[in-house]
Amino acid sequence: MTTLVPEATGIDGIANLDPVPAFTPLAERSRGGVPQIALPSGHTALHLTRYADVHRVLTDPSFGRTATNTEDGPSFLPTIMPKELLLNLDAPHHARMKTFVNADYSASAVERLRPVVRELVLDKVARLRAEERPDLYATVLDRLPAEVNGRFLGIPDEDIPFYRPLAHTVQIASHEDVPGLVEDFTALYGYLLDLVTGARPRTPGGLIDRFVTARGTAQPPLSDAELVGILLGSVLGADQNVLSVAAKVVYTLLCRPVLWRRLVDRPEDIGPVLDELIRLIPLGNISAFPRLATRRVEVSQGVIEEGDVVYPDAFQANRDPEVFPEPLVVDPDRKGKRHLQFGYGMHHCMGAALARMEITELLTVLVAELPGLTLAAGAETLPWDSGVILRRPTALPVRW
Repeated sequence: MTTLVPEATGIDGIANLDPVPAFTPLAERSRGGVPQIALPSGHTALHLTRYADVHRVLTDPSFGRTATNTEDGPSFLPTIMPKELLLNLDAPHHARMKTFVNADYSASAVERLRPVVRELVLDKVARLRAEERPDLYATVLDRLPAEVNGRFLGIPDEDIPFYRPLAHTVQIASHEDVPGLVEDFTALYGYLLDLVTGARPRTPGGLIDRFVTARGTAQPPLSDAELVGILLGSVLGADQNVLSVAAKVVYTLLCRPVLWRRLVDRPEDIGPVLDELIRLIPLGNISAFPRLATRRVEVSQGVIEEGDVVYPDAFQANRDPEVFPEPLVVDPDRKGKRHLQFGYGMHHCMGAALARMEITELLTVLVAELPGLTLAAGAETLPWDSGVILRRPTALPVRW
């Protein structure tokens, strides 16, 4: 059995894994003594990095999201997002929409997709075996989340080449071409609206059918825009975000062969190892969105005053050594507090159970079918996508 040792299971030094900071640290602290950063929007925000402080902000409804999603509001993004997106809603509107989708995204509900994931991965691995220059990213990982999510929602596979590049642009969220970003965002929104209204065909029996049929169970009934807001979060999260996490998880495991061998020897450890990797790996170059304080709150790093913009940095909080001893070590036996990668409180990611199930099943198949899997190129030579909400390797040449 493979034994884990800290020197071989730490992620420190893995090429390109850590994000490129999307903000600028400022020397001057806030009036309450909290470190500050400059956001790309030009606003100053309080930078919270300790677990207790970030957890406090994520779970306290007095730190609002809605007020930041405005023209000229404090943001990492170059444009505003639809106000109906769950991540932009505050109480009580958030609870009304989140309650509508909670059961469908529960751990028990997404279990029905496990055989779908397994069948898709096995088919893709078979194609990988036949390739002269096998690329795990291109052949196995790339379309997997889109196909799984399509079967979940009722989106036909033939739509993937249309909507996927639009979603990619939205997640990169480049400041260099804002008109292009807005154009693609508008096209993606219109595509999802067509699915909701029936102007575009959807696969019968998916969640879109259920949402449209059940919209009246919410009070007041959900509008077309609100249903699109739910679907937009799913198309971006359950596809692009799952792909980013899956690609970086596999990349990290192949950069640390001791970890890979552990999963081959002990597939029962896939769950806890995956949870450790999720703790350590952010989606993109940010790990949360700014909040606006609506009251004065004392935290360990100082005082947050009413009206302060706050950046609760989950990436740093998940590496807080006071909560996670030897924080950069992947330790499947780690006990204690839950990491903050999926958020916490009312803004906890609705697709967390789906992401865990899908990536767990992916790894289960890979370690069984390709136990000798290794990278066929230097980690530092691999190409990467890097943006505000998206960061991942875009090629994983392998051998076995």
